[in-house]
Parts: sequence; structure tokens; C-alpha cells
Amino acid sequence: MPKHLTKISDFSKEEILKILKEAKDLHFQYSNTGNNQEFFKNKSLAMIFEKPSLRTKVAFEVAATQLGGNAIYLPSSEILASGSNIEGRESISDIAKNLENFTDIILARVFSHETIRELAKNSRIPVINGLCDLHHPTQTLADLYTIWDMLNGFPETLKIAFIGDGCNTANSLMLGCKILGINFSIATPEGYEIPQKIETATNDPKEAVKNADIIYTDTWISMGLEDEYEERLKIFKPYQVNTSLLLHAKPSVKVMHCLPAHRGEEITDEVIDGPNSIVFKQSAARLLIAKSLIKFLT
Repeated sequence: MPKHLTKISDFSKEEILKILKEAKDLHFQYSNTGNNQEFFKNKSLAMIFEKPSLRTKVAFEVAATQLGGNAIYLPSSEILASGSNIEGRESISDIAKNLENFTDIILARVFSHETIRELAKNSRIPVINGLCDLHHPTQTLADLYTIWDMLNGFPETLKIAFIGDGCNTANSLMLGCKILGINFSIATPEGYEIPQKIETATNDPKEAVKNADIIYTDTWISMGLEDEYEERLKIFKPYQVNTSLLLHAKPSVKVMHCLPAHRGEEITDEVIDGPNSIVFKQSAARLLIAKSLIKFLT
């Protein structure tokens, strides 16, 4: 049976740490030799995308190429993985059974986690969840890598505070922190919590960021929620990551955002472009993790 990444909890602590170390080793090798091509040589990555993407798409396409293989982009206009021959061209199970004959690994960025589960259930090759409604494990691995690389590990006192919507990114980050034993807190408006109840959840951003080493935020309006734009702006306004909020964390606090950022909404220009921000180092880590994941799973 292949190893899949449908959610971050599919991996153990040891496997996560191995992926982080491999990402750094591959980066070192590529920086010094310009070559990682022995690891995915003459192999193919299938990329099923129901949602638009910048970082996930480019990171995995470049990763496959730098590892010696290739990536095949399959947007919803060409392969609608709706799970029904009435609603889409083919069932999800049929898509999986076809792609396993042509390619070596599948990356899927989709609306529903059920699509990911169905792909993994029916595929004899590894399936990577590139984002769904409940989870964003590749982002979490990049986040963890960014912190691990910056701090040379995960100190016992490390605290990450997520501020904003209890979305897929927040949920995956919480699960990743739980696996690694990292202190995690989250502040969301009432009714917008992450699915799993945790003791360190609050509705008060200032309380959540107290003694935080990392403040993390994400968009308030995820893909598919555009109709709620005006309502969410009002509800989430007190959860903006700005210089005032940073004063309630450690002076050395770093700020993360998975992007795309809606500047002036969940985060201010002053913060995202300021000295506390590691947002674009975090973005760069997406490529390193993509390469490490492909190597690890194949």
C-alpha cells in the first residue's frame, strides 16, 4: 500500500522531522551543485486542481522538474473530480485508477476532503492533499520547516498563536503542533473555531498572543466564501494582525501568513513588510517541502 498525505496526522513525529531534514539536505545539495535530478528521474506528478493556486502549483511543478521528473497540470476545466459522471466527466475512483497507470504520484487541490479520501482509497500511487476544506498539510510542513530552520529545532517553550478564522490552515497547523509537542493557541470569533476543541482556544487575540514566539494569520474569506465578504469583515476586524497586537507578544515575535494576503484586512502592510515578518521565507519553503515530500513518498 502506498503512503499518502491526506492530512498532517497521517505522518508521525519522526516522519515529519525526517521530511524537514530532507528538505534542508536537498536545498543544500541543489544550492551547491544545481542538481537533485536523481530522485524523481523520468517520473511524473499528476496535479488535480479544482481551486486556483500560485504557491502550491508552482512549487510542485518546479519541484518535480528539479528532481528530474515532470508535472502534468489537470485543472477542473479538463478533469472535474466531482465524483459523479453526471456532475463531472468521470468518477473520482476512475480518475485515480487511470492516473496510477500513467503517473507516479498525485497532488490534489480540491474543495472537499472526501475527494482526497476517495482518491487515496482507490489509488495504488501516493496521493498528496494540496488543500481541501478541512486540511492544508503541505502548508503546515512548510510552516514547520520555516520555524525549525530559523530556530535550529523546536524549543520546548516555543509557542505559536493563530489569529483569525479557524480554517483548514489553522486546523492543520494545530494538528502539526500537537504531533510535535509545540505549544499552540488560537483566537477566533465565536462560531468560527477549528473543528477540534482545545483548551488554549479563545475569542481574545491579546490573550492568545501572550508570550507567543510566532503569530500566524490567514485570510478571513477563504475560496468559496466570497458571498460572506462584508459580514466577515465586520466580525473579524478585531482579529487583525497589526503593530498593536504584536505588542502583546514577545518582543522577538515573528509573523507568518500562508498567503495570499489581503493587506489591510487580516494583516497590515506595516506588519507583513516589517522586521517581524518571515512570510516570504515561509513561502520559499513551499518548494523545499514539495521536493522533500515527492522524494519521501516515491
